[in-house]
Amino acid sequence: MTKLFVMGMGPGDLGLVAPNATKALDICTDWVAYGYYLELLGELSQGKTFHDLPLGEEIGRARLALTLAAKGKPTALISSGDIGIYAMATLVFELLDQQLQGNENHPEWLDVEIEVIPGISAMQAGASRVGASLGHDFCTVSLSDLLTPWETIDKRIHAAGAGDFVISFYNPVSKKRDWQLNHARDVLLQYRPANTPVMIGRQLTRPDEEITITTLGELDANAVDMFTMVTVGNSESKHIVNKDQHWLYTPRGYSKKL
Repeated sequence: MTKLFVMGMGPGDLGLVAPNATKALDICTDWVAYGYYLELLGELSQGKTFHDLPLGEEIGRARLALTLAAKGKPTALISSGDIGIYAMATLVFELLDQQLQGNENHPEWLDVEIEVIPGISAMQAGASRVGASLGHDFCTVSLSDLLTPWETIDKRIHAAGAGDFVISFYNPVSKKRDWQLNHARDVLLQYRPANTPVMIGRQLTRPDEEITITTLGELDANAVDMFTMVTVGNSESKHIVNKDQHWLYTPRGYSKKL
């Protein structure tokens, strides 16, 4: 039985690729991914066969990975960050589910052994860069309404605001979608103060990384692009400065024991 490794490569820094992912990448002859992620893997990719499908071809990418593995080729399906968070892992299992229901005509997929390997997510990488922004209860919300109705997303933003969660926004803007982040800001201002700290992390852990700590009141979609993740603190999150170092942390309540 041939194996399909469904893996997250982390945020971009080769030093943050998990050891199990590195081993799997070495085993696999065929790598399936968006081309930019293959480029980031650099020296690890020597001698591998690339299958580069562009953005928007996620379903095709998952189908191809399953088919290659079914043909006996050890295959890696690769996403940045953690492949189980807003990424390709769910598509693999949706396709298998469809096959089991008789809605696909690829019985060979059911003979593929699948191993999912986690990776460090963008929100974790961002949190590490600024200190401990995810130190207490947090959630993630994707602002892309490509697959999820905006009414559902809006409801989740309100719920996260009311629950006082630290919120990491994935897919905050795109070339065709630039208003949702500012709407999310305005919703959260109903639940927490304008001076709530916010981290804007662009190209996290990559050579052109840019990190800004601002406030909820000053957050603006014009400062964000599709390679950016935004984390909004909760009502207790703090931005502190020590010499030239800026830190953002969310206390858990240990002050009562100090």
